Amino acid sequence: MPALTDVQTRPHPTEAATERRLAPDDLVVTKTDLRGHITYANETFLRVSGASETEVAGRAHNLIRHPDMPGGVFRLMWDTLGAGEEIFAYVLNRAIDGPFYWVLAHVTPTRDRSGAVVAYHSTRRAPSRDAIPPVRDLYARMRELERGRPRREGAEASLAWLTEHLDSQGLSYEEWLWSLEGDL
Repeated sequence: MPALTDVQTRPHPTEAATERRLAPDDLVVTKTDLRGHITYANETFLRVSGASETEVAGRAHNLIRHPDMPGGVFRLMWDTLGAGEEIFAYVLNRAIDGPFYWVLAHVTPTRDRSGAVVAYHSTRRAPSRDAIPPVRDLYARMRELERGRPRREGAEASLAWLTEHLDSQGLSYEEWLWSLEGDL
């Protein structure tokens, strides 16, 4: 297995990159601290991400971030979690050993006895295959808006566009997501 490096220094995937698909019964689970550093990863996460437990423990979860994943979606995720709410999101990841994979993520705050958020818990599963093309198209538009801008500014611009785009359809991001997933 290749040594882990920062996501920014790994080679950019090509169109011919291999897709690693989750099985319908796969549940990918991680827990992170408030900064997004991995404190727990289940065997499915390790298998799908192509990493060992020692390689991911304490590392920022973005070590599997695919460069084609728009920052605006992560901005939405962190804003939602910062408000103490759960979020469902489509996420494109890149395994340490190169393949890309899509997940439908469910991220929730973990609270202590007093109700304070102390960590995050994420469970991911395979998204509907029919959902991926419209998600890919929407995310490509968001990435276009981010290109050439500082990271934070780009993420804010693409999230603003996403919000306006979905508002024009009378949908929130979560409503749009579930409209693509159909009956579960």
